Amino acid sequence: MAIVQASHRSAILWRIAKYGILSLGAIIMVVPFIDMFLGALRSPAERLARPPVYWPGDPQWINFKRVFTELPTLNWLWNSVYITLAVTLLQLVTSSMAGYALAKYRFIGRNMIFRTVLGAQMFPFFLFIIPIFFILRYFPLAGGNGLDGVGGSGFLNTYTAIILPFAVTWYGVFLMRQFFLTVPDELIEAARLDGANEFRIFWQIVLPLVVPGLATLGIFVFVYQWNEVIWTMTITRTAPDLQTLPVGIYLLRGAFTEEATKSLQQAAVAVSVIPVMVTFLALQRYYIRGLMAGSVKG
Repeated sequence: MAIVQASHRSAILWRIAKYGILSLGAIIMVVPFIDMFLGALRSPAERLARPPVYWPGDPQWINFKRVFTELPTLNWLWNSVYITLAVTLLQLVTSSMAGYALAKYRFIGRNMIFRTVLGAQMFPFFLFIIPIFFILRYFPLAGGNGLDGVGGSGFLNTYTAIILPFAVTWYGVFLMRQFFLTVPDELIEAARLDGANEFRIFWQIVLPLVVPGLATLGIFVFVYQWNEVIWTMTITRTAPDLQTLPVGIYLLRGAFTEEATKSLQQAAVAVSVIPVMVTFLALQRYYIRGLMAGSVKG
């Protein structure tokens, strides 16, 4: 009896410790968002107060209105939505097709291509910024360029220049390959025996089985692309009308240096976070299923 009570007591203590650690982690993750939201509501006097005023006495809700009236936020928001959705869709298409080929087709050089995919993940994107920039700048017959790639601006100052470099990622190919490996080969062979062509097998039979994987990749791509700054800032230096919301907010740091504008900047940051939070919450169940399913077979 004593042994049973001790075991039960240990289980309760372990449960308390587990949920306590999880709660602490959740608080650590949530506090910065709360501080960002409250910072957007503080008045300039409260920001300068000593000791610091954490909870605003007179919430400045007008700051959220100023984000849309004093800044080109709607244009930034449209650019962010358009570019992020375009990149996400392109990566879902290219990664799923390439991942399916590497997982289910047998051809010469398949293993070498897969090793290249794994090796390419070691190199960060910023190493390729300069070569990609010049490729887009001197692309033949684009933006007034001739066959020799000179005479115009190429793809610069266009949405294409921002979207195209992210159309394919090695990580996306690798991730989707892992999900396609979980699909039984017997299912594909049965579909071929029934007369289905390769595209129909891929589109109507195999792809619906890896929806959690598509949702997982979609969330990763959406979050990354929504917050991407370096490449977009490089391309839009001469085309401010193409700037996205993160780039615009980043540039505010240099344009607004007075303490009176800090709440406006935090309000803009709060606005930029909302689409990412909504997307994650909407696809959360697929994301969790995807993480579990993608680790079954390697």
